Amino acid sequence: MGDSGSTPLADARGPARSATLGDYLAIARFDHATKHVFILPGIALALLLRGVHETNFVAALILGALSALFIASANYTINEYLDREFDKHHPTKSARTAVNVELDSRLVALEWALFVALGLGAALLASGTMFWVALAFAAQGIVYNVRPFRSKDRAFLDVISESINNPLRLMIGWAMVDPGTLPPSSIILAYWLGGAFLMGAKRFSEFREIVASHGKDLLTRYRASFHGYSEISLTVSCFVYALLSAFFLGVFLVKYRVEYLIVMPLVTALFGKYLALSMRPGSTAQKPEKLFRETGLMLIAVGLAGAFVLATYVDMPVLNSLTEQQFITIG
Repeated sequence: MGDSGSTPLADARGPARSATLGDYLAIARFDHATKHVFILPGIALALLLRGVHETNFVAALILGALSALFIASANYTINEYLDREFDKHHPTKSARTAVNVELDSRLVALEWALFVALGLGAALLASGTMFWVALAFAAQGIVYNVRPFRSKDRAFLDVISESINNPLRLMIGWAMVDPGTLPPSSIILAYWLGGAFLMGAKRFSEFREIVASHGKDLLTRYRASFHGYSEISLTVSCFVYALLSAFFLGVFLVKYRVEYLIVMPLVTALFGKYLALSMRPGSTAQKPEKLFRETGLMLIAVGLAGAFVLATYVDMPVLNSLTEQQFITIG
């Protein structure tokens, strides 16, 4: 096992240079916008279960998308700046802008405030519901990144607090269609725990790869939460998150339309494929914004969406027996 973690990996890059406007925009990570795909199921579910209750649907779609984009960028801005002394210990994150460029903390704070203001402003123009969800989204960025909270430094709490972004994106999508209600609690919990599985798998992948190549000492200097993790605890946590997510999803499916149960095999395949993906060297699980490049995973996701549409419009009476008490008679 290597001991190359004794020195920050960024040291070899030389002294930090002065920041440009492009550097300040880079820490907002607009290239991570692909993560907002998690808004789409919220839109689809609201359309199927509630119908359009928003008087200006197109405007709500645009404002909701802008709100999510700006709030996420605000969170990324403080994330990268506040993590700069930790990221220099990471094999790939040591290349981040904040590690290698001298950023002015006052300008970073101004950038964060501007993005939050734009995000909350767009949300407020859409609806009151959107505003409160966007406000919670912005608050999550503070709790996750800023002391004395900094939940990212506490094992398991880091995953739970980061993955709340999933149901918040779901609710943003729902509010675009029906700002007068929120999604059912069962699907909110399923979405939250599904996000926890994704974040747990990301940490599992990082743990395996960085410990093998640089040792655990470097890993814990990159992120304090890894003091409380082991490969076994991360594996078990992923298993638990997946089971709980599937449980709450099952509650939702049976409650709202029993035909939706046909998607469960594909949900299982999606969990399995992602866990297998996290075990590969240089796994894309460590960079969720690039998951769209994983053809196998995307095919399962497309199949899942197709099965959901099919189950919405095609009645399958044979599945009704799954909601009734039945016993196998012997003799």
